[in-house]
Amino acid sequence: MSIAENGYSTINGCAEASFTERKSEFIGHIAHVTSNDEAVGFINDIRALHRKATHNVYAYILRDGCTSRYSDDGEPQGTAGVPVLDVLTKAGLTDVCCVVTRYFGGILLGGGGLVRAYSHSAKIAVDAAEKLVMYKCFPLCLTTDYNFYGKISYIFPEFDVKIEDTTFAENVSVKLLVRSELADSFCRKLNDLTGGSIGIVRSDERFGNFA
Repeated sequence: MSIAENGYSTINGCAEASFTERKSEFIGHIAHVTSNDEAVGFINDIRALHRKATHNVYAYILRDGCTSRYSDDGEPQGTAGVPVLDVLTKAGLTDVCCVVTRYFGGILLGGGGLVRAYSHSAKIAVDAAEKLVMYKCFPLCLTTDYNFYGKISYIFPEFDVKIEDTTFAENVSVKLLVRSELADSFCRKLNDLTGGSIGIVRSDERFGNFA
């Protein structure tokens, strides 16, 4: 079951990483964004932070409208924005914006050198970020007695649930996420295992992280 068909990959928050190539400093900045306005806002924030930089190249991909945009910001056409976008695409990320800042060190890198430098900058920024794998899911709160807890917990891996919290009191309460397409069969299995004695409270469907 592919992520592309049933969910999406993105990052959590922001991250950055830098390196130096022939005296030019490259700084890769990456952020989670969900709209064109958020992406433009992030780009403008980086530009303001690095207003003395030679270039602030960017690329972003959004789920909203299947949008992707990029800019070479004065670098030779095709040597900067496209390589950054290509890194994001190959990483399978969406709802993400990457800005690569360059402080020119006085030595020309040539077309191929620029492509490699901007690709590497985007790659190390991606590697520095916390990845999220988001699926449509239902939050469930399960309540059962201790006799059944071992039985129900044994099937959790079968349904790839994401445990959020477990409370051991008079009964056992488990808060978890189950992917939407598995929710009904998961609940049926729980009821079968416990003879219908388990308490199941299902909240509204949302996206959740299954990384």
